[in-house]
Amino acid sequence: MKYPVEIGLGDFRISAHFVLETLAFVIGFRYFLYLKRKQSDPIPESNRIWIIIGAAFGAFLFSRVLGSLENPQAWVTSENPWLYFYANKTIVGGLLGGLLCVEITKSFLKEKSSSGDLFTYPLILAMIIGRIGCFSAGIYEPTFGVESSLPWAMDLGDGMARHPVALYEIVFLMMFWFSLHSLEKYTRLDMGVRFKLFMIAYLTFRFVLEFIKPAHPLIFSLTAIQLACATGLIYYYRTITLLFYNPGKLAAHEQ
Repeated sequence: MKYPVEIGLGDFRISAHFVLETLAFVIGFRYFLYLKRKQSDPIPESNRIWIIIGAAFGAFLFSRVLGSLENPQAWVTSENPWLYFYANKTIVGGLLGGLLCVEITKSFLKEKSSSGDLFTYPLILAMIIGRIGCFSAGIYEPTFGVESSLPWAMDLGDGMARHPVALYEIVFLMMFWFSLHSLEKYTRLDMGVRFKLFMIAYLTFRFVLEFIKPAHPLIFSLTAIQLACATGLIYYYRTITLLFYNPGKLAAHEQ
C-alpha cells in the first residue's frame, strides 16, 4: 500500500484521511440522532442543543491545545504557530475538552441529568471511522508507532516496520463496543455509567499506547497526552473505585 492513500476520479485526487474524517463526523452525528429518536432522553431538547454546542466547542479547542502540546518545541518554532495549532489535534483533548465544556454548560443550565450516555456509541463509531482514515495516512499523520520487530509490524510509508497503532485502536474500540453492548444486555447501568466506562477504558488504553509512539515527554517522562489521560482518570476516581470494589453500585436500581 502506498501512503498516504488517495481517492481519485480521473485527474481529481483527495486524501482518504480527509474523506474518512469527514464521514466520521457525519455518520457519528446521524447515529446519535437515530439513537436519540429511539431512546428516551431525560434532557429537554433546548438543553440538549446547548450541550451539543458546548461539547463541539470544547472538543474543537482542546483537541488542538493538547495536539499542539504533543511537541511544544515544534509548535513554538513553527513558521506559523496558528496554522500549526489548527492542524494538530488529538481525540484525547477533544474528549476531555468536550467533557469540561459540557459540565460548564450544564452548570449554567442547572441541568442535573447525565448527558454522556447518548454520545457513547456514536463516539465509538466515529472514532473507528476516523482511525481508519489515520491508518490510510501512514506516517503522514501522527498516529503511527515506533519501530518494531513483531510479525504484524508494518511499513507505513518510510521503509521501517512500525507498530500500526491506528489498527490497535480500531481493534480496541470494536472490542470495547462489543463488551459494553453485551454487558448492557444483562445489566441496566445507572445513568451516566456507560459514558464513564467508555472514558475510563479509552483513557487507560491511550495512556498505555503512548509508550509505543514517538514521544516528546513533558514531565516525569510522560507526554502531554499521557498527563491528560491521567488527569481524566483522576476525575473518574469514584467510578474506578466502584468498578473494582463494588461494581453492583454501577447498575440502575428500580425505584
